[in-house]
Amino acid sequence: MSKFIQWRSLVKRDVLWAEVKVLITRYALFPLLMGEDFYYVGVDVGTGSARAALVTREGQIKTTTEEPLSIWRPKPEHYVQSSTEIWQRCCTAVKRVTRGVQKNQVLGIGFDATCSLVVLDQNFQPVSVTEEGDSQQNVVMWMDHRAAEQAARITNTNHRVLSRVGGVMSQEMQPPKLLWLKENLKDSCWDKAAHFFDLPDFLSWKATGSLTRSLCTLVCKWTYCPPEGWDDSFWISVGLEDLLENNFSKIGSVAAPPGSPLGGGLTAEAASDLGLNPGTAVGASLIDAHAGGLGVIGANVSGFNLPCEHQPITSRMAMICGTSTCHLAVSGRALFVPGVWGPYLSAMVPGLWLNEGGQSATGSLVRTCPLLQAAHKPRITSDCNRNIMDIDHVVQGHAAYPQLQQQAQLRGENIYTHLNTHLDSMARSGSAADLLGSSLHVWPDFHGNRSPLADPSLKGMVVGLSLRHTLDDLALLYLATIQALALGTLHILEAMRETGHDISTVFMCGGLSKNRLFVQVQANATGMPVVLPDQMEAVLVGAAVLGACASRGYGTIQEAMARMAKVGRVVQPDPSLKSFYERKYKVFLQLFSHQREYQALMDQS
Repeated sequence: MSKFIQWRSLVKRDVLWAEVKVLITRYALFPLLMGEDFYYVGVDVGTGSARAALVTREGQIKTTTEEPLSIWRPKPEHYVQSSTEIWQRCCTAVKRVTRGVQKNQVLGIGFDATCSLVVLDQNFQPVSVTEEGDSQQNVVMWMDHRAAEQAARITNTNHRVLSRVGGVMSQEMQPPKLLWLKENLKDSCWDKAAHFFDLPDFLSWKATGSLTRSLCTLVCKWTYCPPEGWDDSFWISVGLEDLLENNFSKIGSVAAPPGSPLGGGLTAEAASDLGLNPGTAVGASLIDAHAGGLGVIGANVSGFNLPCEHQPITSRMAMICGTSTCHLAVSGRALFVPGVWGPYLSAMVPGLWLNEGGQSATGSLVRTCPLLQAAHKPRITSDCNRNIMDIDHVVQGHAAYPQLQQQAQLRGENIYTHLNTHLDSMARSGSAADLLGSSLHVWPDFHGNRSPLADPSLKGMVVGLSLRHTLDDLALLYLATIQALALGTLHILEAMRETGHDISTVFMCGGLSKNRLFVQVQANATGMPVVLPDQMEAVLVGAAVLGACASRGYGTIQEAMARMAKVGRVVQPDPSLKSFYERKYKVFLQLFSHQREYQALMDQS
């Protein structure tokens, strides 16, 4: 360290230290000058936990930790959290992963989070979003569907901004939630509110004091459109004209691409909270799924014999498989895909347009082991004693579930590893387990369809049930559900291809990517190779990419992705199953058609 201080004092005589520091960071000279490694911190706030990781310049995760978050469900379809608790948990997590590391070894930090709505007053204190008035419950969660009626009304305006969200305003976006608060909690919430943040922007504000929002959040969830910005006529047409006051100060008047340095870095207060140095670079934030996209989609694929090799990044689609699944694809020009969100300029990769498909509640249909562990579960406080994060809707609801639990416990396996093994044993010798799903079919939209139909009224369907309640029957229903989710991916892919996307390879991360059957069926059903990252916590790598860019460790997001995201393994599709999945996909589409027909029949007076 003394040599470094001497070297720094010499440099200060002739050039600006700030410029030299950028060069040192860019070309990784700190280890050479100081004899020490340096790192970036990625922070991810998911549905039920806050996580942090210490990440090297090469994208290797040195250590991670996780802190549980409370979720309240005061009424059906209402899910709320506390921004105060979220920040406290983030700080605890960062302090833990940086324990044993010198503060000056951490050059940058990036945040990602769910697209939940945070409400603060003029003094930046929490404002309750519940009828009960608990001020600490000031976050309307992404999965809160209280604003379904407001979303439908906004869709019916047919305003031009809706062309960038697939023509339909989702109740998971912020305008309908804002409208619900105005119409239902005007005195207790709306009139007191001075700042509405997307949760990722709240975190970057807490860290830096900067009110600059990320283009990722504003473009994807708030109808902001660069370079024009806000469309005044939209907010007026939906009854939220008061947001125009003071140049949209309540929802953000300045936006920056992801990874842009914010303010002067960490404020003294935030640095103390996080256990880092004041001034540590902070990058403009991302929605959690988009951070996962950065953590996988830009990886160097040389030598893996993939169809996307020697092709632009636009030939790739990222699948982020968490509570819900997001399908992210970028393009060099604006592509409008009916029922798919976007195109969003610079929402994930600066300079490129993003389209975002998705499937709701996939993680609650099929859960993987890490998400079942008690240490990873959210803290739930609910008058209804129910939370979609904790329900394995398909598996745990089956009569043979206790038998599955018992057998898995005897073998020391989690229930999904045991189900996968059981399906292998059921398959004929030399035959793929996929073929066992030939007479059982599922339409997986138990929580509505996000893409490409954009219909929240759709429900789940199962065709082919028998009166048997054996473990074999449970395994077949589990398989059929996984196949339905994969066919839903194919449905989204086809919608994207019809409008100009040319996707040849899937890059996957998240909880469900740890389930080997889920990954293999995705490859088989889509007919495309699935690439898994070498760092399974790719969302945290993506968050760290933001800190790396903010600290000028890399010149661009693209450069950082290519260096920090790496291929772990590739799962190839089984070509012998091509005909099987073509036929099963036709059945899949007929299930949707039949549900619409049933609805039309029952709607007749």
